[in-house]
Amino acid sequence: MTVKAVVFDIGNVLIEWQPERFFDQAIGVDRRQAFFDAIDLHGMNDRVDRGETFRDVIDETIGTHPDWADELTMWHDRWINMAGPAIDHSVRLLRALRRAGHPVFALSNFGIQTFDIGLREYPFLEEFDKRYISGHMGVIKPDSAIYEMAEQDCGIAPAGLLFADDRHDNITAAAARGWQTHLFEGSEGWAARLVAEGLLTPETAQ
Repeated sequence: MTVKAVVFDIGNVLIEWQPERFFDQAIGVDRRQAFFDAIDLHGMNDRVDRGETFRDVIDETIGTHPDWADELTMWHDRWINMAGPAIDHSVRLLRALRRAGHPVFALSNFGIQTFDIGLREYPFLEEFDKRYISGHMGVIKPDSAIYEMAEQDCGIAPAGLLFADDRHDNITAAAARGWQTHLFEGSEGWAARLVAEGLLTPETAQ
C-alpha cells in the first residue's frame, strides 16, 4: 500500500538518547556501572514515559536508594544532557518530507515534563503534523494499544503508515498491526528507504 504518512520515533532517531554515555563522562565508567546495576533506571524512565510526574518518580527513587541521591538528582536536573545531540540528517529528512507534502507524525516514548524540556532545546519537535507522546497517552511502546490509539486518531489504515524506530520490539509490535516499518540503524539507511518508497528524491534526501 502507498505510504500515507511517515512516523518517526524520536529517541535515537531524531535525537540521540545515551544516558550511559553522559554518566560515564559525569561520574566515571566504574561508578556509572555501579549506578546502573543498583537501580532499574530504564524501568524508572518507563514510569515517566507512561505519564508519571518526573520529579515525583525521581524523589521516590531517591527515597528507596538514598546512596545514589546525587546521581538521581543529576538524572533529573541534567536530563537534557542525556538527550542529545540532534541527529541532523534525520531532522533534514523530517523537513524534506513535509516540504514534499507528506504528513509526518511522531510516535515516541517520552514523559510529559521531559518532552517539554526537549521542546525548548529542539524546536523542530514542533514541526510534526501530529505527535503521539506516550506520557500524554498513558501507554508506552511496544504495547499494541499505543499504535491503535495513533491509528484511530489519524484515521489512516495501518498499511499506510511507515514507521521508523531504533528498537526491534517497537518495530515488531507495529508490524503486527500491519504498519510498514523501518529499523533505524542510521540516517543514511532511513534516507535510502524514503527514496525507495518514492517519498523523497536522492537529492532531497541528502
